Amino acid sequence: MYVISAKLTFIIEHASSLKDKRQVCRSLIEKTRNRFNVSISEVATQDIHQTLTIGLAVVSGDADHANNMADEIIRYIENNADADLISIEI
Repeated sequence: MYVISAKLTFIIEHASSLKDKRQVCRSLIEKTRNRFNVSISEVATQDIHQTLTIGLAVVSGDADHANNMADEIIRYIENNADADLISIEI
């Protein structure tokens, strides 16, 4: 069994409140879960209204498949986020 986890940090420049941030977060998480059926959640910086930190995990029986899925999910998130991706930790 192979597990790949990633932590992605975004800046949401237009967020002026936690409500704005939550809207971006919920939308991004729901779209990603629906498309990939992946474990994904906000994992840090919950009280900072312009910073969003999301964690995700991919589990597979094949290391190449797990790596490819993680790469595809990260690309999807980067292209569909209403925020700027500033760091990725795998």
